[in-house]
Amino acid sequence: MNNKEVKAPSLTDALLPVIALIIMMGSAVYLFGDSSSFGPNQIALLIGTGLAAIIGMKNGHKWKDIEQGIVNGISMALGACLILLAVGSLIGTWMLAGTVPTLIYYGLELLNPSFFYAATCLICAVVAMSIGSSWTTAATVGVALMGVASGMGMSAAIAAGAVISGSYFGDKISPLSETTNLAPAVAGTDLFEHIRYMLWTTIPSFIIALVVFVFLGFNESGDVTAQRIEQMQTLLADSFTLGWHLLVPLVVLLALAVKKMPAFPAVSIGALLGALWAVLFQSDVVLQMAAEGDGSAVGMLKVVWQALYDGVTFSTGDDNLNSLLSRGGMSSMLNTIWLIICAMSFGAVLEKVGLLKRGVTTILRGAKSAGDMISRTILTCIGTNLVTADQYMAIVMPGRMYKQEFEKRGLHQLNLSRSLEDGGTLTSPLIPWNTCGAYMQGVLGVHPFEYIFYAVFNVVSPVLAVIYAYVGIKILRIKPPFDTDAKESNA
Repeated sequence: MNNKEVKAPSLTDALLPVIALIIMMGSAVYLFGDSSSFGPNQIALLIGTGLAAIIGMKNGHKWKDIEQGIVNGISMALGACLILLAVGSLIGTWMLAGTVPTLIYYGLELLNPSFFYAATCLICAVVAMSIGSSWTTAATVGVALMGVASGMGMSAAIAAGAVISGSYFGDKISPLSETTNLAPAVAGTDLFEHIRYMLWTTIPSFIIALVVFVFLGFNESGDVTAQRIEQMQTLLADSFTLGWHLLVPLVVLLALAVKKMPAFPAVSIGALLGALWAVLFQSDVVLQMAAEGDGSAVGMLKVVWQALYDGVTFSTGDDNLNSLLSRGGMSSMLNTIWLIICAMSFGAVLEKVGLLKRGVTTILRGAKSAGDMISRTILTCIGTNLVTADQYMAIVMPGRMYKQEFEKRGLHQLNLSRSLEDGGTLTSPLIPWNTCGAYMQGVLGVHPFEYIFYAVFNVVSPVLAVIYAYVGIKILRIKPPFDTDAKESNA
């Protein structure tokens, strides 16, 4: 067995684990509904991982090598897992400190229900563009805006779609973003040229998203009344000491992000600052949660400590507000991390035994025009997001595979870098088992299958990119060797 020659996988080999996973995922949703991400999907991913490993060993791969591939794959996601744990702590302490309740209170006062979804999208876009992180934006401003939506009786699914649309728009055009730097690095293009070239698909898609959100706001049929908003504000004011000074943890976190501090330490500092703010400004709230018999100092320490690892629970007299505020803690992210580990294991085995590359090669076969190349690149990125469950792999792998092919066909690498973002970055939060989809569900509390059709920007941009490719809008071609400049021409 040790001397067995490794064989290239067949197309059947490549398709079998993916088809099996799709069937099992569909069955999980059918049998368990909204609870499918709390165990059933993880089991499906692990069974798919085992099936892919068996196919790999059939073709001559050693289990030890496959196991090492799984370890390497999981290690790629450990950074995201650490960030998730820190975000859980941050949500817990910011709830306890009154930071999020303050944002909700003033948001209810300032935002008009008719334009709420569009305003949510725009606010998240500005913040994400400033700090270069869709994740941080969703976990901070996004959480607060979800609270405002709940306070005004508006759709959580549409609000989540607006948060994600704005966050990913800002992330995509920010030079501070990891994926915005990764795509041109893989394709071999300049960062700022890449951003300028993306604007041709990004700006129209964002405008379409804003128009849709304005329309959805005008047609909102929830119980949006002045009385309901006033009731929610009264409950918040009675439950917390509110004030602009409670937004200092948010300002500090955004400043750290702008200074390019890595996400894990930045979010951790924000969480600890929230714990300090809770002790300083919400001492009455903290002491009410303390156990009987504990002194004030010990009781406050235990409550804050619990907020970091297990979140907080409030009783305000309003079930909707209780559900909104009672959350957070590292423990709230453990199921999401479980999902990420299982998903990364599946993708790692597919890559290690060559099944992913075999499938991509088949997709590329027969591509002749610029439209074929770009559309198949985008589809490959989406497929990689589906099977590897990681947006970074959805950028790096297709980028590596298609780079030479774009050059051979006289297509400028900017076409490739833009396609990697349109197909890889933007579709990742739409997939429940993808690290981004799992993260957004954990932070916003809405399943990707509920917000997928409302994440308008994320859906429209890839479609628009494909239309551009076939119509011939803004397709860069490389001139013959005697003229090295690039020009724009129709595909």
